[in-house]
Amino acid sequence: MKIFLRVIGLFFIIMIAAVIGGYFYISSQLKYDVDKLIHYNPALTTKIYDRNGELISNVFGKEHRYYVPFKAIPPRMVEALVAIEDTTFFEHPGINIEAILRAAMKDIKHMKLKEGASTLTQQLVKLTLLSNEKKLKRKINEAMLALKIEHKLTKEEILERYLNEVYYGHRYYGVKTAAQGYFRKDLSDLNLKEIAILAGIPQRPSAYDPTRHLDLSLSRANTVLQRMYTLGWISEDELEKYQALRPKIYNDTLTQNRAPYITNEVLKRLKSDYPDIRTGGYEIYTTIDLEAQKIAKEALKHAYEGILSRGEKYNKTAEEPVDYSDLNGAMVVLENKTGEVLSLVGGVDYNKSVFDRAIQGKRQPGSSFKPFIYLSALNAGYSTQSKLTDISRSFSYKDQDEEKEWRPKNYEKNFEGLITLRNSLVHSRNLATINMVNEMGLSTVHQALVEMGFKNLPSDLSISLGTFSITPFAFAGDYTILSNQGTKVEPMLIKKVRSEDGGVKIYHTVERNVTTAAQSFLITSILEDVIKRGTGRRAAVKGLALAGKTGTTNAYKDAWFCGYSPEIETIVWFGKDNNAKMAKETGGKAAAPAFSEFYREYLKLHPEMKREFDIPKGVRVVKKSAGQNEYFTDISAPPNDAKSASEELEQELLF
Repeated sequence: MKIFLRVIGLFFIIMIAAVIGGYFYISSQLKYDVDKLIHYNPALTTKIYDRNGELISNVFGKEHRYYVPFKAIPPRMVEALVAIEDTTFFEHPGINIEAILRAAMKDIKHMKLKEGASTLTQQLVKLTLLSNEKKLKRKINEAMLALKIEHKLTKEEILERYLNEVYYGHRYYGVKTAAQGYFRKDLSDLNLKEIAILAGIPQRPSAYDPTRHLDLSLSRANTVLQRMYTLGWISEDELEKYQALRPKIYNDTLTQNRAPYITNEVLKRLKSDYPDIRTGGYEIYTTIDLEAQKIAKEALKHAYEGILSRGEKYNKTAEEPVDYSDLNGAMVVLENKTGEVLSLVGGVDYNKSVFDRAIQGKRQPGSSFKPFIYLSALNAGYSTQSKLTDISRSFSYKDQDEEKEWRPKNYEKNFEGLITLRNSLVHSRNLATINMVNEMGLSTVHQALVEMGFKNLPSDLSISLGTFSITPFAFAGDYTILSNQGTKVEPMLIKKVRSEDGGVKIYHTVERNVTTAAQSFLITSILEDVIKRGTGRRAAVKGLALAGKTGTTNAYKDAWFCGYSPEIETIVWFGKDNNAKMAKETGGKAAAPAFSEFYREYLKLHPEMKREFDIPKGVRVVKKSAGQNEYFTDISAPPNDAKSASEELEQELLF
């Protein structure tokens, strides 16, 4: 038997010599494309960050991989890998003759391909160019390709490719990914035991996955450490210290997606410019503030639970109970001046519904649209003290050749007669608004609103009540006309994109002037009163000036609160996805609590935020005897009979 084995061994030596001798000829005949390894370009994970550099999510295709250049790989990582996988890596030409002979003898003894004897180079070839099947033809191709790769690449380049390509379990590809996934550390911060764990995984990734089989993983790591000690690469003290160590292992989700609605929207916006967005290894920096995002999400849920609680009480006595299973909401928060989106919540629970109501949900804004109607009136020469007619009227119109009558009502179902423009908006008087639009001329108001940027507006008086459809995200852009003192800024979600090659694309704010700061401030002053004494009292936050407007549509299908502080704007919407009614849920009752909850918590996080609105140049401040101020401009001057009608008005200051 010994003679037989020696003969077989000699035969293999001759065969290997023949293989090496014919390498250059045979390798030229190989049909495998080694360029995939020479010009290595693996699929890489794209990372989305918030404005402070905090990771929002990982985005990838089939393989989750962060890339690391060889110079950033710790020497101990290389030593551990070589010690356990291929001790002679830096000496052999791509294949290890002695290891092949030993493996061949074992294969002969067991009469099947049992022992691999693959070098790291061969493993890399198998991972990227070949299959895992145990056939002699594949092994020969593997050896030939390994020799060819060693001729084309340096040892460092081979190791770099290997450590970025190999699978580490838990769907982690590449050593950098595994280090951050299992330990939440950069490679440079790993201790020797953590390095040994990673070095031991590639042999059997599923078995040595520390999130699933920690004891097996630690045992394998100790084998790596023992091998390093045997080779003289670590001391006995290091061996004892790190064999006893049990590192903390994290079982994180792969995407680590902390804001899925935002992730989806970012990918949708960049897909056309970056077709490889999921595999190109981009770094995307957004305007989002994850802390503000968390506050917005919790504020929306707080108000949502309030609606459900009221609905439960309502249904106990209601003849027709209301089904709230389809109830949902959305919130958008952005900076007034820049339009940079701080928070974007497309629903109460992403796990239950991925539909983004902030971006995709077109709903009627109802009375939350009225500030723009009133702005058009102020720009046309009305003032905050102009008298409007709050009386009932009916309007005839045709619907498919059928004569119909529209008889709008106030929410309170009463009439004030003559009412000031300020009080009409503060108390959201429908009839006063409709009569004002009719007095101004429907076409005049319609054109003014189109010039502000509104689209798909109805061409009838129902425009006064916000009967068109718009998304909360788009509406947030429109509200910057008011929050940003007359200059409209488009909501901005992405700040910059950095490519793997180092290229950077910067995104900028898009803005245009719509009205003057003075005219815009007149509306702001009225919307402050909406919160102080009008329909939005539930939106108030102590110690912070806020301006805003409620919105409620017919049959309580939509509940809005749209408003802003001196620095930040917030749009809140609640409704049912099937567009069915809620139980008397107005904007002030349903949406305003989410608005106030957000600002209350955000103020705790940012006590330095601006607390009061500035009065811009061009605004005339008139103090009333009651201690309240009224505001006028050259365009929106006091009524001609202001002084004779009320001697309480006294001009105080002119900017």
